[in-house]
Amino acid sequence: MNKMRLPFTAYAKTQIQGSCWYTLHAMSLLTAQNLAKSFGPVDIFDGIHCSIPRRARIAIVGPNGVGKTTLLRILAGEDSPTEGSVNRARGLKVGYLPQEAVNILEGSLWSSCLLAFEDLIAQGEELHAMEKQMQDPDCDPLVLERYGKLQTLFENRGGYTYHARIRQTLDGLGFAESDYERPLKQLSGGQRTRARLARILLDDPDLLLLDEPSNHLDINAVEWLEDYLRDWNGAVVIVSHDRYFLDQTVRVIWEMTPALEVYRGNYTAYLHQREERYTRRLAEFEAQTEYIEKQQDYIRRFLGTQNNNQARGRQRRLERLLADSRLTAPTANVRPIHLRFKLADRSGNLVLRTYDLQVGYEDEGKPLFTCPDLVLERRECVAVIGPNGAGKTTLLKTVLSQIPPFAGRVELGANLKVGYFAQAHEGLVAENTLMDEIGSAAPNMLPAEARNYLARYGFQGDEVFAQVATLSGGERGRLALAKLALSDANLLMLDEPTNHLDLATQEVLQDVLANYPGTIMLVSHDRYLIDALATQIWELDTQAAALQVFKGAYSEYKQTKEGRLQAKAVEDSPPAEQKPAPAAASAKSGLSRNQRQQLEKKLAALEQTIHSAEIKKAECEARLSKPTADLQALEKVTARYQAISQDLEKLMAEWEQVAERLHQDTS
Repeated sequence: MNKMRLPFTAYAKTQIQGSCWYTLHAMSLLTAQNLAKSFGPVDIFDGIHCSIPRRARIAIVGPNGVGKTTLLRILAGEDSPTEGSVNRARGLKVGYLPQEAVNILEGSLWSSCLLAFEDLIAQGEELHAMEKQMQDPDCDPLVLERYGKLQTLFENRGGYTYHARIRQTLDGLGFAESDYERPLKQLSGGQRTRARLARILLDDPDLLLLDEPSNHLDINAVEWLEDYLRDWNGAVVIVSHDRYFLDQTVRVIWEMTPALEVYRGNYTAYLHQREERYTRRLAEFEAQTEYIEKQQDYIRRFLGTQNNNQARGRQRRLERLLADSRLTAPTANVRPIHLRFKLADRSGNLVLRTYDLQVGYEDEGKPLFTCPDLVLERRECVAVIGPNGAGKTTLLKTVLSQIPPFAGRVELGANLKVGYFAQAHEGLVAENTLMDEIGSAAPNMLPAEARNYLARYGFQGDEVFAQVATLSGGERGRLALAKLALSDANLLMLDEPTNHLDLATQEVLQDVLANYPGTIMLVSHDRYLIDALATQIWELDTQAAALQVFKGAYSEYKQTKEGRLQAKAVEDSPPAEQKPAPAAASAKSGLSRNQRQQLEKKLAALEQTIHSAEIKKAECEARLSKPTADLQALEKVTARYQAISQDLEKLMAEWEQVAERLHQDTS
């Protein structure tokens, strides 16, 4: 009997730990109790309890429509709960980034960033005013004393580094220097969101609440943000569909179902724990169900017999169990879509080859980029990556012959059937219904079959008669996948296939593509998907206007790239130029042999010292180019950089004097 009850006790304990671990965490910045939100008669969620400790790294995940953004807005104070309360630490400074930046301030990008340092700018102006006062010989000594204190405060708060912080943040988020003085009203929607993110980061809040922060960032900018958040001292709560970003930034997952369930670790750890938790709960539910059935059977057989007292005792205990501790069947992780790609025929081993290919538009006069001779073989997956606007989609369309090559040629292999998933879903006709779209891809499919087929992709009832124009981005993505699956293609050309898809649908798509027996050419910012599938990486380098090929997985590519960047930081600071060995002392020499030897030794020592200092300076430059939210560390590196630069100037001046003296002696 006691043995049978152990699983129920363990389950209850797990539930208490899962729901209360954050609520009971000490030193919380924010706690929420019994939150509920309704829109009219529709309940979005209720009974939410959560707490955000200092330096928390939390992600909120769950299906679309479960209330993630609504919860984030309530925590930010942008919305009010229908029930419950949110308590914030005294003086808490919150930075909230919505999915789309709506409220745009006047002024330029740079001036909006300066607003984060209004107090520092005012202090700087006060220091300048005091400096003018101190030029007067009769200046009050108290002014000098106050100046010293104010200058120390100004320096400690980053008064001499905030311009560098602004540049670092804007550069990291993908803005060019030419954007700095652009009016905010002239920026695109994505640029406005990035501008708001820059301002929030520069404000240095205690708590960051970010809703889809990677939506408008390319891979380089997302990696910069990951590094920034990794070093940042505040707390952050993130809603995101970017699984790789969550892996790099968070340590706790809140899953909304719509109840809130807590998991320790990053996104990958959450997937494993979620499966383990479901398996354990299912076992506990089945054990309890078996126990209940046995007790009910015993009660039925022995109630009213000579074992009546035992039966009644079991009946009372069973009634208490059913009233207080009855478990419900755990909900399985339901697949949001039932996607399956099948091949009509096998392609040849060689799928794609290019010769002297240049990609671009003839009327622009020059190519976007040049390519080495590319080779793609059957069952490979190549991921095409690079900044927004670099020409990734143009490359796909060139391979598809929708755009002619600027120069060179593309050859496709034998027996290929190509399926194309367009980023903007250009293949969908806005006026068509969902049934029309499926009919265009499978004209022999009966209406009942089409309705059943659409149901596999989450479209139920009368939704199948809705027009494409009325669909959300995620719904269009699911419809485009449904059509693609009907193509029986053995070469899939996928342009940002995970855009607008929720996490569960992304997981299904990844599983299906991992088991796909054909060849894949993938343009994506989804590094989680790339890391799982890619056998080659083709990176567009906009500075070199060239496509670089890396044969291997994304994790290997990233390690190689980081190693090259570290090596380049040192290489960018070349050693001091080696001077030719001085000739033997001439008859004109004003130096003795011993004096000349001493100067030559000094010159060699100076060259070695200069070389070491230049390496240290390059290391400082490399550290300053990386994002950091640690102001103290930034100030230390800046001060060290300035000190090394000053030392280098002195060393170079001394080297020139010694070299000139030796030169004069030999001339």
